Amino acid sequence: MSDSDTVEVGDNGGSGTDEQTGERRVGVLELFFDLVFVLAITQVTAYLASHLNWRGVAEGLIILGLMWWAWVGYSWLTNSVDSDDVPTRLTIFTAMAALVVVALAMPGAFGDEALLMACAYGLVRAMQVGLYAYGTDRDDPNHGAILKLAPGFMFSSLLLIVGALIGGDAQIWIWLAALLIDVATPFMSDTSDFRVHAGHFAERHGLIVIIALGESIVALSAAASGQPLNFALVAGVTFGVAIAASLWWTYFDVTAVAAEQRLASVGPVDRARLARDAYSVIHLPMIAGVVLLALGLKKALGHADHHLEFIPALALVGGPALYLLGQVAFRYRNIRTVGWTRLVASLLLLLLLPVALAVPALAAIGIVLAVVGCLVAYEAIRFAEIRKEIRDRAANGA
Repeated sequence: MSDSDTVEVGDNGGSGTDEQTGERRVGVLELFFDLVFVLAITQVTAYLASHLNWRGVAEGLIILGLMWWAWVGYSWLTNSVDSDDVPTRLTIFTAMAALVVVALAMPGAFGDEALLMACAYGLVRAMQVGLYAYGTDRDDPNHGAILKLAPGFMFSSLLLIVGALIGGDAQIWIWLAALLIDVATPFMSDTSDFRVHAGHFAERHGLIVIIALGESIVALSAAASGQPLNFALVAGVTFGVAIAASLWWTYFDVTAVAAEQRLASVGPVDRARLARDAYSVIHLPMIAGVVLLALGLKKALGHADHHLEFIPALALVGGPALYLLGQVAFRYRNIRTVGWTRLVASLLLLLLLPVALAVPALAAIGIVLAVVGCLVAYEAIRFAEIRKEIRDRAANGA
């Protein structure tokens, strides 16, 4: 909860499969599909850990952006189509297999496996657009809306293949251009025809945030593997879990609840634009922040009694800062007010970078925990009444 996540809630205007609320909820097929992103996020973290220079960070974040935008496409798809349809299921299973190939090719994404990754990624995007067109009726507004976006999505996939074929220093710029085209396409084309089920859309993005936070736990396990369970390691793992829990709290305690209420309260046109901005775009820096945190924790726990190098230290403090800045933007897009507490906390984390470089890695993890832990405690006390109001409204189905 950030300052005040108060929203005015009205008719959600959506139709779905829940018999009581009329709202579509996330299905088991979607949860199954999202498991692929556990592998993908793990691979991105591993790529960053093995390429600890500025070029490697840029390459890793481009890969993450591409994976995110592929996931975004399917989050919109399953918000609109019937996942019980057999051809739909088979298509999604095939897309999952292609995404696994993409993830497995990530270590060589800017090397020998570039073309394989680009072709598999292009297949994923083509199947998403094709299934969207197949799974919606011609008189369904979503049908026409996806056809408007299809040329941009397909062109960006083609650029990835071109970049892979050219290779070298040019590849990173071509792939960056492809990612930017992916992001820009929904803004250059009219997205107001899309019809969004608010509850499903918010829940789906909440689940992917959990998957990303889970990667920070996986990073702790990977770093601890093979090390003796001494005091420093146990303390570091405990601190890392507490950081992940604090970041979970900042999103799920009230922010996600209030955001879903806001998304449900606006009309169809504004809802599509809000879903695009607040969820599809603004959630990316949150996910990137958690991935960077995982990188920082992994490197810090690997040498808890040593000082961190610059990039791991920046990832350790900058990851949570980016995550909180994403929440500041998320709040502003939803209700046009600034979450000052989270803005201050994110800036404080960045200002503490010199301290994180000067102290042992375990102490650096403790510093991050102190900032995010104090943020959670302060907001829980300062905004207790607002928190209760928003959560009671959600419990009552308002």
